[in-house]
Amino acid sequence: MCVEQFVEISKALLTPIIAIVATYIAWQQWKTNQQKLILDRYDRRLKVYEEVRKILSIIFRDAKASFEDLLKFRTSVSEADFLFGPDITEYIDEIYKRGIQLEYWNGQYRDHTQEQPENYDHKKVVEGMHSELTWLTSQFEPAKLKFKKYLDISN
Repeated sequence: MCVEQFVEISKALLTPIIAIVATYIAWQQWKTNQQKLILDRYDRRLKVYEEVRKILSIIFRDAKASFEDLLKFRTSVSEADFLFGPDITEYIDEIYKRGIQLEYWNGQYRDHTQEQPENYDHKKVVEGMHSELTWLTSQFEPAKLKFKKYLDISN
């Protein structure tokens, strides 16, 4: 009689135990999926940061960026609007606009061996180039600080 009671109690407990185990497995899968989403978002954010550093490196190396380089940059960071807050989007826009402005000034520049167009203001062109180049080449540390809150994995 004792064995029969044990079998009956075991049958009664089997369904709740299965339900608890299934719930635990589902929770573990949910937790794993959440961690995968966080990792995927981190990878995509890191790619945008690397593209920012890449265009800044080109400018630092060449003292200019071609329109082609700037368009590649713009395309490669296009998903930043969806991955970051408005602070990063505005920062990327500023880098792009200043890069375009630097390329404009480089196109306007004429040295002493070239014919200068009418109303050419050499000082204005050089100051424009200098201003944009100085800002752009000094952005490595500010970029790191701006992106840090989105890429810090210590939390």
